[in-house]
Amino acid sequence: MVWLNQVKEALGGEIPLQATWRPFSLAQVNQKIGPDYEAWNEDDENLDESLWGLRAGQAARRQGEEYLNEFLPRLLTARHVDRVSLSDKSILKNIAQECGLDINKFSEDLEDRSTLEEIKASHIEATQSLGVFGTPTFILKEGGSAFVKMIKPNLSLEYNYIKLPFNCAVKSNFFLT
Repeated sequence: MVWLNQVKEALGGEIPLQATWRPFSLAQVNQKIGPDYEAWNEDDENLDESLWGLRAGQAARRQGEEYLNEFLPRLLTARHVDRVSLSDKSILKNIAQECGLDINKFSEDLEDRSTLEEIKASHIEATQSLGVFGTPTFILKEGGSAFVKMIKPNLSLEYNYIKLPFNCAVKSNFFLT
């Protein structure tokens, strides 16, 4: 998502694709405990920090997709650029407040374990129905999918070199925190 904002800036504010962000747990995919282990079943105090990021995303989504679209880039910047721990709920709440979310509702939804059920359902659909194994994965309207290994974009590239790969209709993108 950080890279998508950089591409957007390089294109003069043009959004190169339409995306519906969906949670996908790399903590679940990469776990080594065993085939029956489910990361989202851990008690809150033992929950992988990435699942707190996914829960925060779901809490933002409950206030509307526009809030999620505002919240997600800031969350991912905090995690992948600023290198903060997503298990620190005060950081998650600060990001929510910066985005104009109703902080009381966000806090309540962040603690609501039903967000973990939403994450689980999305994850299972992704792996079993769509063949997703990593992030980001783009699911195209025509039914194809592509996992994209991310590199830091060279923003000095010409407009067409940046725009060309993103001229596709996107149905879903599973996100990582």
